[in-house]
Amino acid sequence: MAIGKKHKEAAALSSSSSPLLPADRKALLLLLLLLIVLLARPAASSDGVRYDYRAYTECKSHPEPALYNGGILRWANKVTDFRTEDDGNYSPAFVLYNMSAATVYSFSCWVKIDRPTTAHVKAKILTLANAASQCLGTALVRNDCWSFLKGGFTLNSASETSVLYFQFAIYSLQTASPNASTISIRSASLQPFSPEQWNQHREDRIQLNRKRFVNVHVADSNGSRVVGAKVAVHQITRDFPFGSAISRTILGNKLYQEWFNKRFNAAVFENELKWYATEPYPGKEDYTVADQLLQFVQANDAVARGHNIFWEDPKYTPAWVKNLTGSQLRAAVSGRIESLLSRYKGDFVHWDVSNEMLHFDFYENRLGGNATVDFFDTAKRADPLATLFLNDFNVVEVCDDLSSSADSYVSRLRQLADGGVTFEGIGLEGHFGKPNIPYVRAVLDKLGTLRLPIWLTEIDISSSFDPKTQAAYLEEVLREGFAHPSVDGIMLWTAMDTNASCYQMCLTNQNFTNLPAGDVVDKLLGEWQTKETLGTTNDRGSFNFSAFLGEYKLSVTYLNLTAEGTFSLAHSDDTKHINIRLSPSR
Repeated sequence: MAIGKKHKEAAALSSSSSPLLPADRKALLLLLLLLIVLLARPAASSDGVRYDYRAYTECKSHPEPALYNGGILRWANKVTDFRTEDDGNYSPAFVLYNMSAATVYSFSCWVKIDRPTTAHVKAKILTLANAASQCLGTALVRNDCWSFLKGGFTLNSASETSVLYFQFAIYSLQTASPNASTISIRSASLQPFSPEQWNQHREDRIQLNRKRFVNVHVADSNGSRVVGAKVAVHQITRDFPFGSAISRTILGNKLYQEWFNKRFNAAVFENELKWYATEPYPGKEDYTVADQLLQFVQANDAVARGHNIFWEDPKYTPAWVKNLTGSQLRAAVSGRIESLLSRYKGDFVHWDVSNEMLHFDFYENRLGGNATVDFFDTAKRADPLATLFLNDFNVVEVCDDLSSSADSYVSRLRQLADGGVTFEGIGLEGHFGKPNIPYVRAVLDKLGTLRLPIWLTEIDISSSFDPKTQAAYLEEVLREGFAHPSVDGIMLWTAMDTNASCYQMCLTNQNFTNLPAGDVVDKLLGEWQTKETLGTTNDRGSFNFSAFLGEYKLSVTYLNLTAEGTFSLAHSDDTKHINIRLSPSR
């Protein structure tokens, strides 16, 4: 069933930088209403609806049922199949009324095309009042099966009338004619959530994935349960890795070191492990600064990520390496891996093997398509205990960079897996402008289906925003990342340079007084750590509580009897039971 015909007038208006005249807006609206057969009206309430984390990365012969039974698009699921013709510009699909700026919208659907063989399809939302549009999700779509598109959006201002439409983004076959292409949509769903609901979903996931219930049972020397014993629990360490980039400026700076150690249990070196830093000239290796940074991290019981072995961007490739070809280049890259990983074997929990390879291909362009496969194979043999990562930008940050869409990332992983690479980790840099939080969650949902560790590796907010706005956006990103069940660690890209500046965002000034972003970090670290827990055993001799994962000290006293010990909380759906026996001291 046709939803709409080609509509070049709307395409031109949506991409124009000049404002629409009232008459133009009215004409556009009337024309769209004539073209669009099915209309959507947001439901009045979504009370009780829980966020659905389901996502799919495999192409299926038949689409799955719509999430949320379609949400405010539930009427669309009564249509067996409908299509929107696309001329490469603009094709309206759904008209949406009375959209709220105070609402978070989660969108999903299944998509198929008739030609070309493979193409990226974008879902976008157009606000008719100001002709502003934004990308809300993408999918790498085929003509022989159905692909899952998941995304979301919030609006900057309320909209009486908006259009949710689909658009071809990249044609895999240059000979394909856009005019002959059709985008088919099934199982469409648009589910609204209030900010309170969205935040509650986060809190629920934190309880499920970052915390665990504990039951302390206290008995006397005869094994009888003790009622009224005093229990004190204190968290020693956090299980979830939360850290920041550091650079050589932290060395010898006691104030900086104290400030860092008070907050973080993980670190990554900003530039000091990169090839241009450790071997600026052929055969002239210098690991002095990297060694000192590693010593600082290890002395404070933090974990360190290895960043990076190779950077695919030629801009950051050592100048002398750019001049090598063939066997010379192969020898150089083999020497790089062997030197780096033999020196630091077992010291770094991760290695970013190929950095930003979704955007750049310096090594594969010169050494062939198997170069990355060889890098991973050599690195795994050199340091079997390290987790090997790809790492790239604009995966969660923006919707429009199709080089690093979730599906592009998955496609590259599968391509390398076919070559023999066993992947162990997904790195998402996270250099954000204004974050689209429902889109961030949707991407994490999709990548999470691969069941690999996901780390947010370089989180910051653009310096184009004032410090308070940076802090507000940072808080949203960190809350979303910490709550998501597929995220295993978060790193901030906030190393301070010699002039007290940072790449995009600093947490503190040169006197180590927090800036607004630093205050956000401290607030969240306080929320994500168990406060000292005090209580007494009940009439069954037990004391129950919920605590964040990590290491704990436990003290139990009753009359003149005392017992002390430690315990660990690792992730599990089961309650942790701890049995304490009080015995008179001898």
